[in-house]
Amino acid sequence: MLRTLSIRNFAVVEAVEIELDAGFTVLTGETGAGKSILLDALSLLLGGRFETRQLRPGSERAELAAEFDLGDPTAARAWLIEQDLADDGPLLLRRTLDMQGRSRAWINGRPATLAQLAELGASLIDLHGQHAHESLGRPETQRQLVDAFGGFMALAREVASAWRTWRDAAERRERVERDAASFVAERELLAARAEELDALGATAEEWQALNAVQSRLANAASLLETAALGEAELIEGEAALNSRMAALIQRLRQAMAHDPSLAEIVALADEARIRVDEAGRALRAYRERLDLDPGELSRVEERLAAIHAVARKHRVAPEALPALAAETAARLALLTENTDTEALARAEREALSAFRSLSTELGAKRKFAATELAHRVSATMKELAMTGGRFEVALTAISDGASFGMETVEFQVATHPKQPLGPIARVASGGELSRLALAIQVVLADIGQVPTLIFDEVDVGIGGAVAATVGRLLKSLGARRQVLCVTHLPQVAACADGHYRVLKKGGAESVATTLIRLDAAAKVEELARMLGGHEITARTRAHARELLAQSAKSGSERVKR
Repeated sequence: MLRTLSIRNFAVVEAVEIELDAGFTVLTGETGAGKSILLDALSLLLGGRFETRQLRPGSERAELAAEFDLGDPTAARAWLIEQDLADDGPLLLRRTLDMQGRSRAWINGRPATLAQLAELGASLIDLHGQHAHESLGRPETQRQLVDAFGGFMALAREVASAWRTWRDAAERRERVERDAASFVAERELLAARAEELDALGATAEEWQALNAVQSRLANAASLLETAALGEAELIEGEAALNSRMAALIQRLRQAMAHDPSLAEIVALADEARIRVDEAGRALRAYRERLDLDPGELSRVEERLAAIHAVARKHRVAPEALPALAAETAARLALLTENTDTEALARAEREALSAFRSLSTELGAKRKFAATELAHRVSATMKELAMTGGRFEVALTAISDGASFGMETVEFQVATHPKQPLGPIARVASGGELSRLALAIQVVLADIGQVPTLIFDEVDVGIGGAVAATVGRLLKSLGARRQVLCVTHLPQVAACADGHYRVLKKGGAESVATTLIRLDAAAKVEELARMLGGHEITARTRAHARELLAQSAKSGSERVKR
C-alpha cells in the first residue's frame, strides 16, 4: 500500500509530504485548494504524461516521490523481481520534471522508463477519476469492465490475437484469388529465370577462377618470353647473374686471407647467389608448365561470355548471379506457398476455428460474469437510494465475430421499478449515472487485486443519506483495501479512518497548497466547515459530531454483523 507521497514544486504545491495508513482516508478542502493536484502528482509518478505548465511558477524542477509497502507477495513484487529492480525494503519511486520538458524516473534508486512506471503502477494503484462515469456509456468500456470483473482479460487478449490471425489469413487468401493472374505471370517469370540460372550454374568461386585462367592464357606468349628472359639473366646466359656472383664471391674469399672481417659479407653474398639459383630454376619450371593450348583459352572465354550474357540480361554484375539465383529461388518458393489457394483456405479455416473456440470460451465466461456483476451492482444500487432499480449486462451475439469476441456487451439499467431496462447512457440521469458508476467501481474494487484504490470526487452529484451510504461503502472497502478519496461531502468524510485537509495559502503574488493531518477535534471543525461554509456555529459543530457518531455506530454494527 501507499505509505508516503512527497511533492516539490508541482502546480501550486511548494512542498508537501503526506503519510498514509491502511483503511479509508479522505482529502477535503475548499474548491481550488489543490485536492486533486495531489492525485495528479501521483498519476505522474506512475508514468503519466507531464506538461511544463504543471511546474510551480518560478521553479526550475519538480520532484515527486512515493514509498510503498508491498507486504505479502504481490504482482508488483513479482514484476520487480522479473525486472531485477527488487529490494528487501519498501518500494521507492521517484520522478523529476524540469521546465525544458525533460523527465527522469527511478525505481528503488535505479533509472527506469515511464513505461516501466506505468506497468508497475497498474499493480499498485487503481485510480477512479471524477469523470469516470462519462466513459461508462461506451461499449468498449463496458466490455472491459465485464472482462476485468470476471478476471479473464488475458483470454480477451488471446481472442483479439486469434481474430487478427484469422483476418490476416482471410485477406491473404482473398488477395491471391483477386490477383491470381498477376501471381501466375510472376511465378512463370521467376520459374523461367530460376531454370536459366540453374542451367548456367555459375558460382562466385568459378567466376574468380575463370578470370584468373583467362588472364593467364590470354597473355601466355608474353609470360613465356618473360620467363625465358629471366631464366637466362639469372642462370643460363653468358653473363648470367649467378656466374658473376660466383666470381665475386671467389675474389672475396681470397681477400679474407688479408682481412678475416670479410667473412660475414661473403656469407651474405653466398646466400644471395643461392637465392638467384633458386629463382632461375623456378622460372625454368614455370616456363615448362606454362600451357599455350589455344583450345583451353577458347573454352574459358566462351564460358565467360555465357556468364556475361546472362548477367546483362538480368541487369546484374556477373559476380552477383549466384545471389540472384538464391533470391529467385526464395521468392519463387514464397510465391508458390502464398498462391497455394488450397493451403491458404486451409490456414484460414484453421485460424477461424481457433478464433471461434477461444470466443466460445470467452462468451461462456462473460455470460457468467455478466450475471454476477448485474446481481452485485443491483444490490449496491439499493444501498445508494435506487431501490427498485436494477442493472443488467446484455450480451448480443455477432454472427461473424469481432476482435473482442462473438458478442457485444451493453450495460442496461432501470432506475425505478416501473421503468423498463434501457442503455445506461440514455436511461440514467447525471446524478443517477454518478451513483451507478460508483456502485460499479465499488463492486469491481471489491474483487480486484490492486492494494490501493483512489477515488477522485466520484461522489459529485449526490448528497444526504446517499452520501452517508457512499461513505459507509468506502469505509467497508477500506477494511480490505487501502482507500484514498478526495471528497466535498461531510457525510463521506465522517466515515474516514484518516482525514487530511488541503489548504491554499498566500496572496496575489504567491500561492501555495499545504496539507494538514486532522486529529479528532480538528476533524469536527473541518466537518462543521463542510456543513456550514465559512461560518462555523455551535449547531454545525453539533451536527459534525453527530455525523461522526453515526459513522462510528454504523461501523460497529457492520462489525457485529
